[in-house]
Amino acid sequence: MNYPIPFTKMSGTGNDFILIDNRQSVITKKEMAELAKAICRRRFSVGADGLILIEESETADFRWQFFNADGSRAEMCGNGARCAARYAFSRKIAPVKMKFETDAGLINAEIIGKSVKIKLTQPTGIKMSQSVDLDGTKKIIHSINTGVPHAVHFVEDYSSTPVLEWGRTIRHHKLFQPAGTNVNFVMLPQNEMYVRTYERGVEDETMACGTGAVASALIAALHGHVTSPAKVTTSGGEQLIIHFSLVDQPAGQISDASRHEQRITEVYLEGPARFIYEGNLDSEAVEGSKKKVR
Repeated sequence: MNYPIPFTKMSGTGNDFILIDNRQSVITKKEMAELAKAICRRRFSVGADGLILIEESETADFRWQFFNADGSRAEMCGNGARCAARYAFSRKIAPVKMKFETDAGLINAEIIGKSVKIKLTQPTGIKMSQSVDLDGTKKIIHSINTGVPHAVHFVEDYSSTPVLEWGRTIRHHKLFQPAGTNVNFVMLPQNEMYVRTYERGVEDETMACGTGAVASALIAALHGHVTSPAKVTTSGGEQLIIHFSLVDQPAGQISDASRHEQRITEVYLEGPARFIYEGNLDSEAVEGSKKKVR
């Protein structure tokens, strides 16, 4: 890599990302994962939940390479996708309505002022009412893949929920191996919706998770708790709007995953994507990233 490397810091409802225009292949594929681990370190480097590299595409307006803070790849990230779309529009890489490639498939996006609305791929892998042991008590977990795998657990008071402890346990539970899962804790007071998310790859609670908000809203809708558009308040206190359609089916005919998935159509995620600052990465930004902390 040749330094300095220009970058942009963005935030999608508290989920923060480092974005780099890599259309000239400044960063090679072999360098991407280690760079993500190095520069996403908080206090030692730029700090972020993930790294997004914008690249050329032969079939869409652009392609992204997305890496979590630990250097692992993620198929999709809802908040990251909204940031990538607004970044690409601001740089004239893509028009106001665009398409871009992700590992989860082709994503459609539309810029609406400072907000972005993206159409997600069709949800898959819906499994209802799985039992997981948490603190010696059986808890009911639902799961769905909204581009990446998510588990959803309804709680009465999410402020007192041990998100780190329970999130880590569920994330590594045998039900969700070998890939693991993101974990959402959902509170539904008086038709409102609040979500706290433990993110795989970050290995911590994040201030927001777009695909997690979508997963939570869809599972809640399948239980009859919410309708479209569903407003989800994230840990950071901001709101995401989830649009979707549920196709009615006769009672007793939606017990398996395929029928659940067939009921859900036209899933969109809408919310703000903010520019925070721009800068240049120096070679010192990656120094010390391989040192072990006692």
